[in-house]
Amino acid sequence: MSSVPAPAAGDPPVAPATAATVQTATAAAAAAAEEENGTVAVLSRTESVCPRCLRRLPAERLVRGPDVYLRRTCPEHGTFRTIVWRGEPSHRTWRRPKIPAAPERPATAVSRGCPFDCGLCPDHRQAACCVLIELTRRCDLHCPVCFADAGGRAVGGPGADPPLGTVREWLRRLAETAGPVNVQLSGGEPTVRDDLPEIIRAGRDLGFGYLQLNTNGLRLARDPDYLHRLVTAGLSTVFLQFDSLDETANRRLRGRAVAAHKREAVRRCAQEGVGVVLVPTLIPGVNVDDLGPLLDYALAQVPTVRGMHVQPVSYFGRYPGPPGDANRLTLPEAMRALVRAGRGRIPLSAFSPPGAEHTWCSFHAHFVVQPEGTLTPLTRNPAAGGCCPSPVPARQGAV
Repeated sequence: MSSVPAPAAGDPPVAPATAATVQTATAAAAAAAEEENGTVAVLSRTESVCPRCLRRLPAERLVRGPDVYLRRTCPEHGTFRTIVWRGEPSHRTWRRPKIPAAPERPATAVSRGCPFDCGLCPDHRQAACCVLIELTRRCDLHCPVCFADAGGRAVGGPGADPPLGTVREWLRRLAETAGPVNVQLSGGEPTVRDDLPEIIRAGRDLGFGYLQLNTNGLRLARDPDYLHRLVTAGLSTVFLQFDSLDETANRRLRGRAVAAHKREAVRRCAQEGVGVVLVPTLIPGVNVDDLGPLLDYALAQVPTVRGMHVQPVSYFGRYPGPPGDANRLTLPEAMRALVRAGRGRIPLSAFSPPGAEHTWCSFHAHFVVQPEGTLTPLTRNPAAGGCCPSPVPARQGAV
């Protein structure tokens, strides 16, 4: 896992491969006709970027039946319309209003405005909650799907990683500016670093109480001594890439059969007493229908497995080809896939908008696993019944 760095001030923007449906002049005219005859309406206005040149653009959310699209027009590259919400739960009822919370100690100044002033600038509308630190660009897999585009041939050996002293300084600055937030140690594949236990220990020494490892699990499965050293140093939990129990899907996403390695990594974590979150990347037509067996496996591994964090595929970094709307999985589709996977155990009403990030960026649901295997929901969408939830301070979601 990784984030895509913004271009430096003065640099021309570097865009990922086009990840939207481009409208020709004829398609744009058809879209205008849709609005005129009432089949499409403007729901709200926002800002976005051109997926080719990253120019900041005004954008509109368009509603057509139960679906919502994002449309923006670049003067150089044309109009783009992309599906962002498909079906139930309704976009209208999916809301959790928040009162913005500016960072107490901004880390960067406002120069070119969002999204180009990367970091916690004074205009940021949320305090830091969970901070990802990229420890390497190396990886021991070369997955066909990787939004970090990690493990490429241009990536150097161990000397190309940020030195341990540099990582310690990052952690020190983070502690000063954001306080004891949750930290995700990521990459690339962070377990290619032999000094990862020292990094975890440095984080603990600086007061970080929750240090999570984002990993494909291969080294954890084959090197129990390494895992023991990570846990002894203070590792809190493992965020484990785990797309499917079916090797056909794994070969599509990871380029090889890996299910046995994933199960072994979970077994090793159970022996060490460290919790695991399973993280499937979901691609329509590849592994969405595999969620049922994966959910059953996760429930069988409780209390070691503490949750599933589903990630609809993001089309940037490395992926087989430019997507169309049929290749996208929106949040409500992911929720409904989990409902189907639960075979009556997971109601759609259990899913709630997030506390930390923007309402339309994610969802969550908490359950108690009963002795007979049933699930008791602890969460629900407060707006599902038509009520209007009161705004809450955004900072509450960052705690």
